[in-house]
Amino acid sequence: MIYVDADACPVKPEILKVAERHGLEVTFVANSGLRPSRDPMVKNVIVSAGFDAADNWIAERATAGDVVVTADVPLAVRCVAAGAMVTGPTGRLFDEANIGMASAMRDLSQHLRETGESKGYNAAFSPRDRSKFLETFDRLCRRARNGAAPA
Repeated sequence: MIYVDADACPVKPEILKVAERHGLEVTFVANSGLRPSRDPMVKNVIVSAGFDAADNWIAERATAGDVVVTADVPLAVRCVAAGAMVTGPTGRLFDEANIGMASAMRDLSQHLRETGESKGYNAAFSPRDRSKFLETFDRLCRRARNGAAPA
């Protein structure tokens, strides 16, 4: 199963293409409307507009062997703890080896923004990001399809 934190996710078409190739089900979770799909392997879940509602929905369901796509580090922390394989839309892999540092850096960046030490601008999503995502996501989908544990 693939779970996607779909609000503002820039790689939805890529997720569908790779998931179809591997025969994996995809669940897009968002606070607002999603484009309906006739594909029985694609499910759209609209959650309440409550704070972290989409994140909570995904975290409550993601288990070992699932693939999660999210840019949200706190959600990634929860999903990695549950045994899921997690990647960001830029191809950044979150796993047991790096999730602690990713969480600490997110907290530091948030503190710097709050104190005015940093403007907090994010880099624009690039073709290189898309390519790296496809590589990482395909690798995770192969592991999920084969029932292998994350490496």
